[in-house]
Amino acid sequence: MTSSSARLARLDLNLLVVLRELLRERNVTRAAARVGVSQPAASAALARLRRHFDDELLVRKGAGYELSALAHQLVDQVETVCDGIDRLLSTGADFDPATSHHEFTIVMSDYAIAVMGERLAAETRARAPHVRLNIVLVREALAAGIDRTIRAVDAVVSSATARFRLPEIRSALLFRDRWVCVVGRDAPYGDTLTLDELRDAGWVVPYHRDSEFPSVVPVSGQLAALGIRPTVAVRVDSYIAVPFLLASSGHMALMQETLARTLQARLGLRVLDPPAPLEPFVERVWWHERLTPDPAHRWFRRIVERAARPL
Repeated sequence: MTSSSARLARLDLNLLVVLRELLRERNVTRAAARVGVSQPAASAALARLRRHFDDELLVRKGAGYELSALAHQLVDQVETVCDGIDRLLSTGADFDPATSHHEFTIVMSDYAIAVMGERLAAETRARAPHVRLNIVLVREALAAGIDRTIRAVDAVVSSATARFRLPEIRSALLFRDRWVCVVGRDAPYGDTLTLDELRDAGWVVPYHRDSEFPSVVPVSGQLAALGIRPTVAVRVDSYIAVPFLLASSGHMALMQETLARTLQARLGLRVLDPPAPLEPFVERVWWHERLTPDPAHRWFRRIVERAARPL
């Protein structure tokens, strides 16, 4: 029987790096560019990986590729393994942002990207010109499996939910935002809303699920606090899409004020106070405790906090 040590001794770590990029990009040419090798070299690596796993991994579909069933299973595993190897080899080393080619992976909602993404990219570029950001949009599967997600990434930007109540997760406050009601310019509402108007409104609600109300999604909890179970006219798995669905529809939404004000003039929106006070929307940065002492991660947390500071 072959021991695990013997298998590891024969392992080419470069294959793991190529595998990670192939699974991310689903494209051999782009994966080659990300790794910094030629396209034929990446194709040869893919051939070796296919022989090792006895699986196609990337399956041709039309003009592109999609992941095989096995490749889908490997996505989280290879991210965790590559992250662990990178941190193992850099243990004890100082982090120099001016020369580092490190890649930081951060999970964010499109709301967080809209209100602080520009500053995050600018702050990173100004202080670490060779560092790369891998920004992953929040998906339901990522949020539901936060115990796995938090191990595979550098940070998650999110409001607090019960899913984050794990002993190995650490966090820091980033900013607070205010909840406001938003309608199109011609929607039939005065300057002061009533609870009855909210109950009668058709709502645009992000990440809404009929089977779970209130849910862990912040908007859901705030509507429940107002005593409103919304009549959902439009549901969409996006925060930033919500105002675009309000402009001419006559519907209403509950939104974070910073995002609403950003698009108010462009879309002709009206931003109104809710009829009762609501708890503020609080955004935090979350990470796994094992990263706390890491010099690179400490630097990155400061960059995230600096990007959120104007908020």
